[in-house]
Amino acid sequence: MGTGQVLALLPLLLRGAGIDAADVPRFVGLFVPLIFAVGLPFVPFWGVWADKYSRKAVVVRSAAVETIVLVGTALSGAPWQLAISVGLMGLALGNTGVMLAMLRETAPRARLGLVVATMSAVGPIGFALGPALAAVLVDVLGRPLRDVFLLSAALTAASTTMLAIGVTEVRPTVVPTDGALRLAVRALRGTILDPTTRALFLLFGGTLLAGQMIGTYLPLVVEHAIGTGPGLVSAIGLVVGGSALFGSVATPLTGALGDKVGFRRVLAGGLAASAAATATLSAAPTVPVLAAVATAYALANNGSRAMILALLSVEVPAAQRSATLNLVYLPLYLAGIAGPIVASALVLGGLTVVYLAAALVLAVCAAAALRPPRTAP
Repeated sequence: MGTGQVLALLPLLLRGAGIDAADVPRFVGLFVPLIFAVGLPFVPFWGVWADKYSRKAVVVRSAAVETIVLVGTALSGAPWQLAISVGLMGLALGNTGVMLAMLRETAPRARLGLVVATMSAVGPIGFALGPALAAVLVDVLGRPLRDVFLLSAALTAASTTMLAIGVTEVRPTVVPTDGALRLAVRALRGTILDPTTRALFLLFGGTLLAGQMIGTYLPLVVEHAIGTGPGLVSAIGLVVGGSALFGSVATPLTGALGDKVGFRRVLAGGLAASAAATATLSAAPTVPVLAAVATAYALANNGSRAMILALLSVEVPAAQRSATLNLVYLPLYLAGIAGPIVASALVLGGLTVVYLAAALVLAVCAAAALRPPRTAP
């Protein structure tokens, strides 16, 4: 919820920190990559430390850091302070792959698609509820924007406590004993050299690249449709939050469908539908139409990401599986840096150019998804 609020309300936060309205699009494209630039050096190590010492501790660490990030965002009064708060969010990442590894070792194989898809739906639900809660606090109750992040910080602190008390440790079958650096290098090498893993990571990276291009400027698409007057926060909450919420509802059903007809078929169809919705996003004439198209995109995109995670759980060789799942969001970090930067360059030609380019990337990914997995020589 807190992360969704930071990303959805970043244009408003930048204005509140003193950035001129004309410079906001450029700064949005520069601030979002900070998250992933800070987190990127730690990507190979979170999974190694989790397997070597404690998976639970790595997950709890993520929630604790996010609490600090939200407090910092609430108290930021200058662009450099906001940049530090947003950048620190990169240290809160690195938990999804660890949680996937824990689920992979506890979920029954026949229900793996449903389990992974259900977990994939939880994040979008938080992204949806965050902006919606912000809309209630700001537009309905008249609270300042700072209160949005202070409330989310309190909720995240409670979540940290819940994780520390309620989660049972799930240790890997074989606990690694080598040094962390050697294990991290080995995991990266295995991921790069295995053709199946490499192909799935490239596919995931393309999907996430398009998603970062789309999400970075969606609040500004909303602003373009409604203007900067009263109700803007509610409109952003409806489009960004509402689409994420309704888009996540069907994700477990997508997982169940993948269990029945095959993960790759569902993946290709979802990516093709995502491309079609993306191509029309920036042309939506009103906020309700924009919300409907954004929901269609979220429905297809959330299901596609769940299918990629499911494919990584079953097509990657067993000996490489734990290390691969721990690195599963390495493409997100790279896409999180490249996507907003590419989008900030393309936006000079208008928002439509950004969304047509993202649609093209998704269409290419849809075609690539139909290719059967390769085996290592």
